[in-house]
Amino acid sequence: MRTFLITCALLTVTIALSQSQIADIVFVNGKIWTVDRAKPEAEAVAVLGGRILSVGSTAELKKCIGPKTRVIDLKGKRMLPGFIDNHAHFMSGGFQLQSVDLRYTKNEAEFANVIRQRAEKHPDRWITGGDWDHDNWPGGNLPVKELIDQFTTSTPVFVNRYDGHMALANSKALKLAGIDKHTPDPQGGTIVHDKKTGEPTGVLKDAAMSLVYAKVPDPSEQEMLEAARLGLAEARKYGVTSIQDVSSGADVRIYQMLRDKGELTSRFHCRLPLSQWQHLAASGIRVPFGDEWVRLGSLKEFADGSLGSSTALFFEPFTSDPGTRGLAMDVVLDGRFEKWSLAADRAGLQLSIHAIGDSANSLTLDLFEKITKENPAWDRRFRIEHAQHIRPQDFQRFAKLGVIASVQPYHAIDDGRWAEKRIGHDRCKTTYPFRTFLDNGVKMCFGSDWTVAPLNPILGIYAAVTRRTTDGANPNGWFPEQRITVKEAIEAYTINCAYAVFEENEKGSVTPGKMADLIVLSEDILSIDPVKIESVGVELTVVGGKIVYDK
Repeated sequence: MRTFLITCALLTVTIALSQSQIADIVFVNGKIWTVDRAKPEAEAVAVLGGRILSVGSTAELKKCIGPKTRVIDLKGKRMLPGFIDNHAHFMSGGFQLQSVDLRYTKNEAEFANVIRQRAEKHPDRWITGGDWDHDNWPGGNLPVKELIDQFTTSTPVFVNRYDGHMALANSKALKLAGIDKHTPDPQGGTIVHDKKTGEPTGVLKDAAMSLVYAKVPDPSEQEMLEAARLGLAEARKYGVTSIQDVSSGADVRIYQMLRDKGELTSRFHCRLPLSQWQHLAASGIRVPFGDEWVRLGSLKEFADGSLGSSTALFFEPFTSDPGTRGLAMDVVLDGRFEKWSLAADRAGLQLSIHAIGDSANSLTLDLFEKITKENPAWDRRFRIEHAQHIRPQDFQRFAKLGVIASVQPYHAIDDGRWAEKRIGHDRCKTTYPFRTFLDNGVKMCFGSDWTVAPLNPILGIYAAVTRRTTDGANPNGWFPEQRITVKEAIEAYTINCAYAVFEENEKGSVTPGKMADLIVLSEDILSIDPVKIESVGVELTVVGGKIVYDK
């Protein structure tokens, strides 16, 4: 019924627009890949009232040009629908733009020096963020608190690994959190200890991180607004016109405030924690709830950790650490995961479950199957976020249950530098298995997982079609049989993402009646050598018919 009503509404809009043929803005002389299979290519697009009025040839759309119409000559440039990011930690990204950047530090000394410089400028302010990657360092050893303690005696430090599943605390932060050699591991988390002394090294994994995060002061409203504005500028630059965000309630309020101020230049579909399902259900919220700018109704939960932190849950032990096969999260172990998921689904709320290891993906599919058997049928559109490591027998289960593989392709060329060291060659054959998902009829959508990976969708497309790892070690692609085509990657970043949040009738393709969210690229990614895609930029970003970025 919801889809029928949306279709009727869009038909009404289209009829109304067609009765008034003069557009606000018309783009002409372009190479437009519409992602609309009924009409995949065009030269021109007319926009009226924030919606697409007409799509066709430049000659055909001259009828839409009046004395006040703005006409933009694309001069043969490639136009696409605006990119949609299926998974971002948007506010974290905005704060990261203000914080220390440890992602590309080359060794422990450089890591420590960046923190030292920050502490000297702001000695009494928490240092957070960071996004460090110890696999970039010689030896690949985890950092320890002693690296930074001498520079930060009065400055609490808690900087995370780029995957968000592990972080380093200095002695000041550990003391504030009450963590010492006698502190037990919380369920679903690990406090890493020095093997000789038994003292905490400062590294905390997954649920253990909450012990320190509980002591980090909440940002002010003004600080949150500034972070969001920085993030929006980043999104405009990369042609990201919609973001499916991993949000808190405070984040949602910030997006609403910016919407009311007329400052939003990306649309947000917000995923709140699964633990909040009852509050949303009691408020009458069902997916998708909201307006064109800010929507709710999807819920996220963690089934396991991450590959880089050795906390992703596998059936077999890690090759690099045979003593573990990863971590199931505390909510999985104590039964809340299943209880909340069943109840949230009955309330008409969408489930988006983080699962990385093959066992975590399998147990999530088991849960989804249980839900379909026990709960009334509806257009639920289950999602597994990341879906990184899949047992061969589980691909058809994705397809049969209609589970959306919500993946982030840049991870393949980033993690591909070291993934085989963690889990061995054979398991990596179905790691980031983009081709296998599509060949099995699984709906797959793309995003970034920003700040775990860059927000730029062009880099995601490059990763999906080349699989050339960032260290240059795989020029022909890491497990190249999992590569997909550029057109398939564009679909995954547009119409498939729209479908993943029930919005395929409103966005995701250049189709009359849909929102006029459009981008123009510096080069034609459909015709150039895929190896060159990573250097392509966005020249123009249009949201709701308004140009919000013009390089």
